[in-house]
Amino acid sequence: MTERASAPTTLCCGPYAIERKRIAAFAAALGDPHPAYTDPAAARALGHPDIIAPPTYLATLAADAEDQLLNLRPDFTATEGTVHRAQALRHARPAHAGDTLHATVRLTAATTLAGRPLLTLDCEFRDADGAWVATTTSSLLCPATTPRPARRPRDTTGSEHP
Repeated sequence: MTERASAPTTLCCGPYAIERKRIAAFAAALGDPHPAYTDPAAARALGHPDIIAPPTYLATLAADAEDQLLNLRPDFTATEGTVHRAQALRHARPAHAGDTLHATVRLTAATTLAGRPLLTLDCEFRDADGAWVATTTSSLLCPATTPRPARRPRDTTGSEHP
């Protein structure tokens, strides 16, 4: 008898190189003109070694790590139709240009809501020295694993008879 491999609940991802150009583009997309996102001198004046990423920047990297984990799970059918319900971020420090981050993503809860899987995932980021940088927590409402029953066709005649 062969033992079935269980679906992974933890995955290490990365490395993620934090680059000036990507930070600047992300800040521009947010419409946030803070100079510490684009000007190394402004970031250094605030005590940082280089420009810093906006706090929500790591959510984009977390989404990549989450997708990698979920794609390894046979109980997760597709990303199409997934609703990102909530995101929380906890930071020890900002991510800086020049950082190389590694992520460990964990499925921390799996329940159902209205017949759909409701997942909670934590994604912890550490720098090249292993120091904790930040953790994101995502709540995802996934597509139903079983199809919904077919709906009765709508009566277009205006009749109230079945």
